Amino acid sequence: MATDYDAPRKTDEELAEDSLEELKARRAEKTASAVDVDEAELAENLELPGADLSSENLTVTVVPKKSDEFTCRSCFLVHHRSQLDHEDKSGPICKDCA
Repeated sequence: MATDYDAPRKTDEELAEDSLEELKARRAEKTASAVDVDEAELAENLELPGADLSSENLTVTVVPKKSDEFTCRSCFLVHHRSQLDHEDKSGPICKDCA
């Protein structure tokens, strides 16, 4: 911010009054701008679930399960053997699901 050294200086009282007036003006501006929100404009920018994604192409590389991995029978996620909690007659269970 530029300072004009030739301008007459204000007293502390004048500075306090100016700053209070500025604060009140800023507060009024902030409340006025919050009220002026156009709901129709906000609704146009929202992306709703179930939108048409037929033109989108997804590419996913599928990596086969390794010998030191297992599929949890509860969450159906592939984990490393270090995450194995126990294995029962229905299959292995990871530590997160145990």
